[in-house]
Amino acid sequence: MAQKTEALFRADAYLRTAEAQVVAINDRGGILLDRTIFYATSGGQPGDTGVFERADGSRIMIAATITGETKDEIIHVPAPEQALPAVGEKLNLAIDWQRRHLLMRMHSACHLLTVVCPFPITGASVAEDDSRVDFDIPDAGFTKEEVTARLMELVRADHPIFTRLITDEELAANPGLVKSKNVRPPLGTGKIRLVCIGENAWIDSQPCGGTHVKSTGEVGEIHIGKIEKKGRENRRFRIRFGPMPAN
Repeated sequence: MAQKTEALFRADAYLRTAEAQVVAINDRGGILLDRTIFYATSGGQPGDTGVFERADGSRIMIAATITGETKDEIIHVPAPEQALPAVGEKLNLAIDWQRRHLLMRMHSACHLLTVVCPFPITGASVAEDDSRVDFDIPDAGFTKEEVTARLMELVRADHPIFTRLITDEELAANPGLVKSKNVRPPLGTGKIRLVCIGENAWIDSQPCGGTHVKSTGEVGEIHIGKIEKKGRENRRFRIRFGPMPAN
């Protein structure tokens, strides 16, 4: 039976440290806790890395965080040759905050790109320095400069970013909330988590379980590094931090 981990990051993506108790060690040496601040790889966003500190001051380096049988089962994967804690042991958790904050900014930037390019999403991948969103567009009709300018308008406006929950029935009544062409949000829990941008979500609202910053201004300067053709009706937009390089 899958363990259920309380995902503290869903309520507060800015938690950098927390205390937790070991509830299981799986057959591959993965550590399962009663609660965690470590985001598990999902929705194109990589899982967190960081460190667990034990009562004696020794440390367990965490190289990856993944999901198990369900999204609620979060497995912390230690780096090679790390000592494993005992079931019942209490640990102090600390994520690699610098890396996580880059991912939060970049994931939020990807949402902004889906506002600028309101087309079905066929794929996405979030990374610390170069992310991508793929759209089902027969002919892009966009330039890197145009998209970058519109993205930066949204960033500079410093719109709030927040989450709210809706029911499965509310989602069924508003199918346009789902922008992904191939991936549907998990149903059956009764609650779907929406990431919203703008006062009363007037800029955007879409199902997402990832971590995001609190406002578009916190994303910082971004630009479109490249628009690639990936098939007859697929265009890949690459987002990078910093100003657009001069040609």
